[in-house]
Amino acid sequence: MKWVASTAGICKLLSGDHHRSIQFCNLLFKAGVMKKILLITFVSISVWPGFVRSQPSKPVAPPGPLSDLPGALFTDTSLLRMELKGNIRAVMDDRGDAPVFHPLTLSYRNENGQEVLLTVQVKTRGHFRKARENCSYPPLLISFPKKDSTQSTVFAGQVKLKLVMPCKDDSYVVKEWLVYKLYNLITPRSFRARLVKLIMNDDQRKKQSPPLFGILLEDETQVAKRNNMILVNRKLLRPEGTEQKNFLDMAVFEYMIGNTDWSVQYLQNIKLLAKDSMDIPLTVPYDFDHAGIVSPPYAMPAEELQMSSVRERRFRGYCVGDMSRFDQSIALFNSLKNQFYSVYTTCPYLDAKSIKTITEYLDAFYKTINNPKELKKDFTYPCDPNGTGNVVIKGLKED
Repeated sequence: MKWVASTAGICKLLSGDHHRSIQFCNLLFKAGVMKKILLITFVSISVWPGFVRSQPSKPVAPPGPLSDLPGALFTDTSLLRMELKGNIRAVMDDRGDAPVFHPLTLSYRNENGQEVLLTVQVKTRGHFRKARENCSYPPLLISFPKKDSTQSTVFAGQVKLKLVMPCKDDSYVVKEWLVYKLYNLITPRSFRARLVKLIMNDDQRKKQSPPLFGILLEDETQVAKRNNMILVNRKLLRPEGTEQKNFLDMAVFEYMIGNTDWSVQYLQNIKLLAKDSMDIPLTVPYDFDHAGIVSPPYAMPAEELQMSSVRERRFRGYCVGDMSRFDQSIALFNSLKNQFYSVYTTCPYLDAKSIKTITEYLDAFYKTINNPKELKKDFTYPCDPNGTGNVVIKGLKED
């Protein structure tokens, strides 16, 4: 057998450009082992056409549009009317550190008007919004039965779903739902959300509570799967260690909506996705109820940020001295401006006053990012050693 390729070339071919693998391959050559391996490989290829080396058989497809995975739960943009029935009081009272699942019946009407019934398990979740002194309704986690029970329903393929409940007034739930829709316009690597009108029917009480707005939030594993990625958990990872285009877009988005309640280091309201466990992760934000664009009465910025209100914007990326690095993000947000405004002006669940307040809030954002002097002042705030731009929000217990 004639060696027609260089050692380095063969090692690069076999190792897929991974530096450490190439180094190991070179060592095997020096030890005389690699020639035997290649001989065996050559024979294998000759007699086994299906032989492939241990790399992915095809490249990971780039993320496409927000196609559903699975069912139509998150592709259907209509309001989903549903009911939870059972011992609702037992669920609402179970707000301790270790809540348990309670059996309830979930029902809705399908496109033919037929009632669909599912037996589900529900428990409270979260921290701030779970506390009774903070919110009337705690956030919920719905666990669905086996797949064959949900196969022909709108919940086909779902295992567990977070249900965001109103804290004080369900109009703020609508506003938070719209923030998810904004970020969906920026990237498919985002959580999808479905607005629901929910009836909580306690069979222990004669009087039925009035319907209220809630949000069903796409499960994080489905966000990853839909984008051909995996979830990774790397606490204390600095923002500079994430995929930079994605991070800057996200940081500008958080600034636009006036949200400071997040951090990469402590995964505070941030999930990380990557193509594999060794790849550079990208950031996916969620939980926007403390954002200025939502402004519920209970929302307050972290004390260490020294801000007077969540309506005050604070860029919480990291120190970027070269402002040209924001050019692509600014261009993206300018290109999406009309679509952003349309999310609010076409929403039938917002009153005229709310639409006016929110559009004026967006006006201020666009005025800043298109004024080079103001843009530099706000976006270089993390570079100020005397400011609070580098304060890391550790957050509370995980939702």
